[in-house]
Amino acid sequence: MNTTLVEIEKEVLSWRRHLHQHPELSYQEKETSDFIYQQLIQMSGLEVSRPTETSVVAVLKGMRKTGSNLTIAFRADMDALPIEEEAEIEYRSKNKGVMHACGHDAHTAMLLGAAKVLAAKKEDLSGEIRFVFQHAEEAFPGGASELVEKGIIDGVDYAFALHVSPYYEKGTICIREGAFCAAADDFEIKIIGSGGHASTPELTIDPLMIGAEITTNLQQIVARKISVLKAPVVSVTKFQCGSALNVIADTAELGGTIRSLNEESRVKARELLEQIVAGITAAHGASYEISWEYGYPAIVNDHQAVAFSREVGEAHFGKEHVVEIEEPMFGTEDFSAFSVRVPSSMQFIGVHNPQWGDAYPLHHPKFRVDEDSLIYGVKYFVGLAEQLASK
Repeated sequence: MNTTLVEIEKEVLSWRRHLHQHPELSYQEKETSDFIYQQLIQMSGLEVSRPTETSVVAVLKGMRKTGSNLTIAFRADMDALPIEEEAEIEYRSKNKGVMHACGHDAHTAMLLGAAKVLAAKKEDLSGEIRFVFQHAEEAFPGGASELVEKGIIDGVDYAFALHVSPYYEKGTICIREGAFCAAADDFEIKIIGSGGHASTPELTIDPLMIGAEITTNLQQIVARKISVLKAPVVSVTKFQCGSALNVIADTAELGGTIRSLNEESRVKARELLEQIVAGITAAHGASYEISWEYGYPAIVNDHQAVAFSREVGEAHFGKEHVVEIEEPMFGTEDFSAFSVRVPSSMQFIGVHNPQWGDAYPLHHPKFRVDEDSLIYGVKYFVGLAEQLASK
């Protein structure tokens, strides 16, 4: 195994740099998926298919007759972001205004490496491994749900994924059981009042004042209406009203997002938002319109799947490099389409080099990955496959 991993390390680096230099946006990953497909068909023992125009799935069927006979899925996303890269690296993006600022190039390269290592040792494995190279994680409704609808995880016993984190050093894996990422629901509110001259506000129904009252009262959802143990995050991020200094406008528009960690509080928060908007506008004689864009559900990591991740992390990263994450993050990830259907584990892998100083966050134009971390991701997936094949 070690010899094989040593041999694969340079190839994983090469794949990652190619992908980084040629990023493509969500649902446009034609060259990216073609590149992945070409690498996979050269690996002996894989059944490779294209379930959608820009996704690739490879299936490895173990030849060992004894063992768990489990079916597991490993997932990597491949799309990039509409960001102009500013990182000072020799292999910067060649596609203007597009960048792998979320590490999906690293995710893909690590899983390709694992696929090659495991394909070479299928005689030692039992069960089935599905390597899922997914499109469009960054754009709702997301590629994961589309693949789920096509049956990619039908019959899967466990699903696993890694996500790079710039907040942890290379060589670390960050483990969390339970809620991992939040659900996201975005809202747009239009307040319809009655405008007029700013010198006679008593003759108007001022949508700006109503909007300000709504904005303030929406925080009551978090502070007083839902248990602090289940409280979502409610953020108003847009407020547009009027264009002249001496005119009270007819309408105001608010917008924002609700991030929730469980489905009960997710539904409750939406209901409370509508109650608050309806009550305040009615009190002032105004009317309103609300539109929702329901996003990805929350990722909830399964107890047993996380136990497998932890065991592999301790074995291949070292127990001292396994970090237990105390709190979930309120970002979103469409791996949730997998986790709501099969026992799953998504964890963070550290990719920061402390010699660089402070880390740039995900989605930043100067985001960087320490490429020495890539082999750890390969070890993680290979370790999981070997572990589950022996259960």
